[in-house]
Amino acid sequence: MIETLNGGGPARPLALLAVIGLVAAEWLWLAWRRSAPSGYDLRETAASTLIAVGNRLLRPLSAALLAPLFLWVHQHRLLDLQPSGAPGYLGAFLLVDFVYYWLHRSSHRIRWLWATHGVHHSSTRFNLSAAYRLGWTDLFSGTWLFALGLVWLGLPPLVVVGALGLNLLFQFLLHTELVGRLGWLEWLLNTPDHHRVHHALNASVRDRNFGGVLIVWDRLFGTYAQAPAHETLRYGVAGREPSHHPLHIVFGEWLALYRDLRKVRGLRQALSLLFMPR
Repeated sequence: MIETLNGGGPARPLALLAVIGLVAAEWLWLAWRRSAPSGYDLRETAASTLIAVGNRLLRPLSAALLAPLFLWVHQHRLLDLQPSGAPGYLGAFLLVDFVYYWLHRSSHRIRWLWATHGVHHSSTRFNLSAAYRLGWTDLFSGTWLFALGLVWLGLPPLVVVGALGLNLLFQFLLHTELVGRLGWLEWLLNTPDHHRVHHALNASVRDRNFGGVLIVWDRLFGTYAQAPAHETLRYGVAGREPSHHPLHIVFGEWLALYRDLRKVRGLRQALSLLFMPR
């Protein structure tokens, strides 16, 4: 969602260089130490990078289309929730993180949303390059409506986009097998250990740990799971053969959804299929 809203800025080249540097450093470290079970695969990393390039090229168009709508909705907001001082911005950040939890959870439960989000889960290797494997169809699937709801409630658009940007930046650092458990922080924050569980295919922990920055939402709403002690975590999308073709990865779930829609009869069945749990 933040990828759809954020058209970029002056800090973007520096952020891109930082991402490339961190990915290269993790790759070299794993190649030297061979200390993680999945590591890197050149074809998967190349596919993730091409998908990220496509996402980046589409983002300014999406931002240009959505910006007038967000500004108009903010003019007709229900409340005036302009943050003031550190407590105000912290409260706004927590509210955005709470809404992000429900967006992320919905993206796993509703097939229409999963068609976009499933791209992120398609990598069979869990590393920093998997973090930027993000779908191209957020604008079409409407995940930005969650952010629009916050703007309608009263948060300024730039505050919402900024908080989501920080959320996504934090999550980038979670996509690694080099970091183990982090003690008491595991009770409060989303960590690499929690996020490995989130990406896992294992039936015992599938579709868990939806939090962005905080893991407390999962603990409160019953979606938390700890890594199984005697299972090796496997990654990818259940029921889908892994692919290294960027277009197949980006549009594969949409094509599968379209094929299933052709088999149903009537609007009611079609809507059930679009919004049913995947």
